[in-house]
Order: sequence, then C-alpha cells, then structure tokens
Amino acid sequence: MEDTTLHIGRKIGRIREMKGIKQEALAIELGVSQQTVSNIEKSSKVEDEVLEKIAKALGVTGDAIRNFSEEAVTNYFNTFNDSSVNHGPFGNQHCTFNPLDKLVELFEENKKLYERLLDSEREKLEMLRKKS
Repeated sequence: MEDTTLHIGRKIGRIREMKGIKQEALAIELGVSQQTVSNIEKSSKVEDEVLEKIAKALGVTGDAIRNFSEEAVTNYFNTFNDSSVNHGPFGNQHCTFNPLDKLVELFEENKKLYERLLDSEREKLEMLRKKS
C-alpha cells in the first residue's frame, strides 16, 4: 500500500475538494483538460513548475500542498472545539482571520471559476452551431 503522505496528486485532490472546486473548473484555470487534472491527482509525483501553477489556481502555496495532511487539518479544526482551552470572553483567540471573510472569498473564487466554465461551454456551443 502506497504512503499517502507523499502522494502529491492526492493532496492536490483533497485541497481542491476542500475548496469546493470541481476538476473541470481547475482544468479551465490551468488551461488543460479535465482528464489531465484527473491524471495529475492520480500521480504520486508532480513537477515543481506544474505544482506551482496548480497551487496558484487553488489559492495556496506549493509548500502548502507538499506539507498537506488530513491529520493537520483535523487537528487545526479540532482546536476550535476544544473546551479544555480557555478562549476568554471573545471566543477562540487563536483564529487570525474572520471565517465569514474566508467563506465569501471562496465563494467569489468559485463564482469566477464557474463563469469561466460557462464561457467555455458557450464557446463550444457556438463552434458546434457554426459547423451545423
């Protein structure tokens, strides 16, 4: 069984899923086919140049992908629910960002990717109409 901690493709897939981005939308952002994204996510290794392009498209750093682990994510989010820590009168003092701002940010990113996907589909339809 392969060590998933070193499988870059799976890390890319998990980060993409966590951000709510479809393979098709990432493919459009990268200028490749959905099948290419699928193949990348099945690859245990990805060239640094390709990884940096993917990281930029996902809104993370290449190091964030390389160092990604399910355990770290779980531990990070569990700290928000840890009742053994005194969070003071204003809730969790460790949060350095407004979660609603992040949610709106992700929504806007997804909206842009969705619009690009729609534009791509419209272009395909227009080309098919011209051929008819």
